[in-house]
Amino acid sequence: MSMQVTPAGSQHLIAAYKAILRDVLDRRPSGMRQRLAEALGKNRSFITQIANPAYQTPIPAQHVHPIIQICHFSVPERDRFLEAYHRAHPRRLLLLKERERGRRLTLMLPDLGTEQKNHRLDLLLSEFAENVARLIEDN
Repeated sequence: MSMQVTPAGSQHLIAAYKAILRDVLDRRPSGMRQRLAEALGKNRSFITQIANPAYQTPIPAQHVHPIIQICHFSVPERDRFLEAYHRAHPRRLLLLKERERGRRLTLMLPDLGTEQKNHRLDLLLSEFAENVARLIEDN
C-alpha cells in the first residue's frame, strides 16, 4: 500500500479528523470496521490506517461521505469531522461540496434478511446513482 507523504504542518490537522473517526468507530458495535472496509471496497488494514491519528495517510475525499453514512455519525460528530477535514484539506472542499450539492431520493427496497446484505444493496444503488449522475454531467 502506498503511503502518501504530507507536509509536517498538516499532520496534526489530519490527526484531528482521524481521531474523530476513531472515536466514532470505538462507540459503534463490533464489526463496524469490517462493514466499513467491505462497503468502501477496501481491506480492514485500510480502515485501521484511516482511523489511526498516528498514520499520516489522509482519508480520500470520495470516502468521506460514505464513511459518515455507514458509521451513522450524529449531526455534531459529522459537523466536527467535516470541519476538521476541511481544515486539513482546504482544496478538497470543492470536491466535497459538489457531492453535497445533490438531492435525496428515497426508495422502498426489499429486506434481504441481514444488515450486511441490506447495506451492500444500499451502497450499490448509491454508487450507481452517483456514476449515472457523473456520466450525465460529463456530457
